[in-house]
Amino acid sequence: MRPAAVTVHESAKDPHAELWFAEPAGFTALPMDALLAEWGTPEADRLRAAASPLLASAPSEMARQEIIALLASGQRMLATLREFGTVHCSVGLHRDDVGGAAQPLLSLFTITWRDTATAPRAVTAARAVTGSGGHRHVEYLEMSCGPLTISEVSRRPEPGRGLPRLPLLQIHAHLPHPDCKRLAVFTVSAVAVSRREEYRALLRGIVETVRFEDPLGEAA
Repeated sequence: MRPAAVTVHESAKDPHAELWFAEPAGFTALPMDALLAEWGTPEADRLRAAASPLLASAPSEMARQEIIALLASGQRMLATLREFGTVHCSVGLHRDDVGGAAQPLLSLFTITWRDTATAPRAVTAARAVTGSGGHRHVEYLEMSCGPLTISEVSRRPEPGRGLPRLPLLQIHAHLPHPDCKRLAVFTVSAVAVSRREEYRALLRGIVETVRFEDPLGEAA
């Protein structure tokens, strides 16, 4: 049996990286730094150059303005996520082929840093899913990256936000950092609530790959 092909992303060699992980097939990472680049910077110029062919392909000025509005809306969403400490965001597209005709399933995968009170890592992992958070189906695990908890939260958009009133499933993994002062929160969000077990298994597979020390350096 041939081993599965693994692609190492260039970010794995980032000297400023604080954790390493592997993302499964079906996810496309959004370039947050490029999409939120300040006006006049080289990153902003590259974003404008990348968007120009898309805008030029618009069949009318109205369609062009709609594309610009969608891009601006996406930038606002990413800016909000960054304000809350999000450092990674990916869009997932998978095929739901269970029980009938296949249909696409969309999801969002994020990694967010949170500061915590200094405490043993196991204590921090447990505290993350207690109290007023609505966490359910809590699971405590010991993995190569250390202790962590996986839990589920169900939410609905607030009225007046212009969003469909569909239930949103969020599966969280809380991974305390070895410095015992912060934790990384891995989250998969999706409206396909009936596929909670599949999304939970997907997130568990991701956190199994997490390392807080450079695995490429260890291999060398």
